Amino acid sequence: MKNIGTTHENLDHKAYLIIKAMIDDRRLAPGDKISQEQLAGELGISRTPLISALKYLEKEKLVEAKPRRGFFVRAFDRQEMVSIFELREVLEGLAARRAAMAVNDQQVAKLRGFFSGFIGKGTISNYRDYRREDRRFHNFVTRIAAREFLESILSTYNIISFSYQLVTFEGLVRSPDETLGEHLDIIDAICHRDPEAAETMMRRHFKRTIAHLANPAGNRPAVPPQHAADTVKSMPPDTDKKEKARQGSGHP
Repeated sequence: MKNIGTTHENLDHKAYLIIKAMIDDRRLAPGDKISQEQLAGELGISRTPLISALKYLEKEKLVEAKPRRGFFVRAFDRQEMVSIFELREVLEGLAARRAAMAVNDQQVAKLRGFFSGFIGKGTISNYRDYRREDRRFHNFVTRIAAREFLESILSTYNIISFSYQLVTFEGLVRSPDETLGEHLDIIDAICHRDPEAAETMMRRHFKRTIAHLANPAGNRPAVPPQHAADTVKSMPPDTDKKEKARQGSGHP
């Protein structure tokens, strides 16, 4: 990790950016305790700017302070995530509409490149790379819309959404095999400069995720082989037992 203590310039802001990136990359996962001493040592700073950074992240609802226990990456419950995705549906639906109205030829070419590494490859098993591509895509659509305030709002909601703690698959709520086609439909609508279709496709994309969150029974994403063992380990004890019983019964 980069030592930022030698620069002596706005250390609390630099610490804030680094910790936020660590949450985004899931190097700090939802529910993790943030070791102030260790992190301050790695960054080469005192605890004063580090605590300032953590308090700012707490205001953004990415971190929470627990009395006599310290700072933790915030873990959101399912209903909170539904509310977050409802906001994203409205805001990113608007962004998609405006993007379709403002997109230029260079941006069209870049849009066409998103998710190209996943098309025609069969079942998508690399959830980490897909999550990163997903976030880059949604952020790029917002930038095309050329609304700085809208992009600023959505940057925080994206990180919260991809850090959804009840789903172990790199923060994804639904399977990449399910959402890939939806992303490509959104790209087509924007590239064809069809504002109504772009907004409709984007909002439909989020409505399906909201429905998935609101009705979790039977809505577990397909588990790629490399994630299967981690999934069982990460389940709460009662969920683990129910899952094992369900698998033993032969029911999907």
